[in-house]
Amino acid sequence: MGSGKTTVGKILSKELGINFLDLDNYIEESLEMTISDIFKHKGELFFRKKEHEYLKEVLTKKNNFILSTGGGTPCYGNNMDTITENTSDVFYLKVSIPGLIERLSKEKETRPLIKDLSKEDFPEFLGKHLFERSPYYSRANHKIVSDKKTPKDIVAEIKLLLG
Repeated sequence: MGSGKTTVGKILSKELGINFLDLDNYIEESLEMTISDIFKHKGELFFRKKEHEYLKEVLTKKNNFILSTGGGTPCYGNNMDTITENTSDVFYLKVSIPGLIERLSKEKETRPLIKDLSKEDFPEFLGKHLFERSPYYSRANHKIVSDKKTPKDIVAEIKLLLG
């Protein structure tokens, strides 16, 4: 969450001339509800089940595209296995906790998992989430430290890694 996956993915897709798909947008369009409304009215468990279902769907039905997932996607429902079984080009855009605080503070209200957190609880929440999620994120084939880098810098780094 807040690492720039969607921004970087869109720029990369333009530069490589291939389609971009944001999994959260795909879920919203398929269910005709925003992610916030899904969490609010159906709950996180419902969301995670649908997320897994749609992840499998796009990875098996679509070819040659860039996929941006939600920050929690790799951590639920064997999603990381599903991702790594379908591609060897999995990127983790790693941002430090201070970097995430700076980025996410501006859009806190639109993020269901953090919108109700106080300023004091925010760093602890992010640290806990990163710690819990790091075993999943570490399974990515490529890790890019993204602090202090522009989206264009990250895209250039990804293109080098892709060869």
